[in-house]
Amino acid sequence: MNRRDFLGGLAAALPLKMTDLRQQYHRDLFQDWLPFMERYVVDAQYGGFLCDTGIDGTHVDEFKNPLYEGRGVWVYSFLYSHLAKDPKYLDVARRSVELLRKSDPGDEKLWPTKLNRDGSPAAPNGIALPSDLAIAEGLAAYAVASKTQEPLDHAKRLLTKCVARYDRPDYNPQLGRTFLGPTAPLLEHPRNIGMWMLLLRCGQATGDRKLVDRCIEQVIERHWNPRIRLNNEILPATGVYAEFVYPGHTFEITWMLLEEALSRRDDTLFKLVADRFQRHTEVAWDPVYGGFFHSCQNIDENRWILNKVLWAQEEVLITALLILQHTGATWARDLFTKTNDYVRSKYPLTAHGSPLWMYATDRQATFEAFEKMPQRIENYHHPRHLMLNLLRLQKM
Repeated sequence: MNRRDFLGGLAAALPLKMTDLRQQYHRDLFQDWLPFMERYVVDAQYGGFLCDTGIDGTHVDEFKNPLYEGRGVWVYSFLYSHLAKDPKYLDVARRSVELLRKSDPGDEKLWPTKLNRDGSPAAPNGIALPSDLAIAEGLAAYAVASKTQEPLDHAKRLLTKCVARYDRPDYNPQLGRTFLGPTAPLLEHPRNIGMWMLLLRCGQATGDRKLVDRCIEQVIERHWNPRIRLNNEILPATGVYAEFVYPGHTFEITWMLLEEALSRRDDTLFKLVADRFQRHTEVAWDPVYGGFFHSCQNIDENRWILNKVLWAQEEVLITALLILQHTGATWARDLFTKTNDYVRSKYPLTAHGSPLWMYATDRQATFEAFEKMPQRIENYHHPRHLMLNLLRLQKM
């Protein structure tokens, strides 16, 4: 089958006409999410993002989070580079980069955990790596968007610091308690798929091929548990950690691994990763209410965290569409269809007068459960999903 016939058949197989689905994604991004951000979240005075904001635009406080700043830099840089060459988007990224410079901890410490509105530190330096890695990813994307070298050099320094910290034997022994609670046993030098995912993204963005290879080897060879045919989230997978599975991170890292396989033209890696992804979606699907659970505390006891987070559903949508684009697999089409139907029927807040989507809710995806959660704006996973799938649909 030639490419034109393949894509024509693919378009017919999708749940909506290709143009309708593409227009829907375009509206979600350009008519809903971006205008809300510009009006309420992007700080016109100091730069950066006021993410502690309700769905009606009310600011809960004026603090800023370095994690969300780095993520926001990535989103607006990627938006400018790939979807809309509007200088205002590049300016949003630039002003967040400048805001972050006010709290740069240098090459020894990690970024403060909280910033004042003007960018000055509002809390002590952190002990975990996600914020610094998010900033590194954002800086690398901003370097591409702005066509400047210094942000990329800065990103590489940040990544070097983070890898060195991650490789220390005393790094984050309480990692398991983040997932399994305060009574979970401490671990010596724990590793988890979520961290390999962040390192993989930064390695890809900065051209660190050695780090990329290392991340792939760890996830494919070490985290895979052949007994249950699922990934163990945390290593060493002993005691309670032998039964701990976190499909959310597997959903998320899968499309990154698949993109790497495509760039290498490695069909074997692509198929292996896609097959394991399919297995995780089958296990994590809620057969009663629909949607995906993202965390299983004990796989043998089938004991799941029952809340539903939007990001896990959207990572499935990104991955399913990627597999569908490149293989035309019926199972990927069906997975995208049922996930897309579920997400769009449950998460948008249109009925409550907001252009946003719930970032998390309970098992039944009720608005009442979402109302009780902290008021904040999702400034990364949701727009990333919209941008990546919009680009994919344009190519298809």
